[in-house]
Amino acid sequence: MKTQQPAIRFPLGQVVCTPGAFGAFERNKTTPIPYLSRHLSGDWGEVCEEDRSTNEEALKTGARLFSVYRLPDETTIWVITEAVNEQGVREVTTLLLPEDY
Repeated sequence: MKTQQPAIRFPLGQVVCTPGAFGAFERNKTTPIPYLSRHLSGDWGEVCEEDRSTNEEALKTGARLFSVYRLPDETTIWVITEAVNEQGVREVTTLLLPEDY
């Protein structure tokens, strides 16, 4: 039986991770992949309704996208995909801790 892959709603560009987030993934013995997959599919995690609406609009306008997730030890991880550049490309997605911002 095949499992259905979530729809990809936008390109990530280059994916980077701050040292703090990298340490949190290591501490939790997990990888960024499930969180990036959720972000890509439009599962914005634990954002407020205003941020959820802003993200949905950003899919149309090319503005920045923002998701919030919790790791197993309750560490908060942010995933930010930058707005499209002059060429219409989203260049970078960053995984970071709130204190890294």
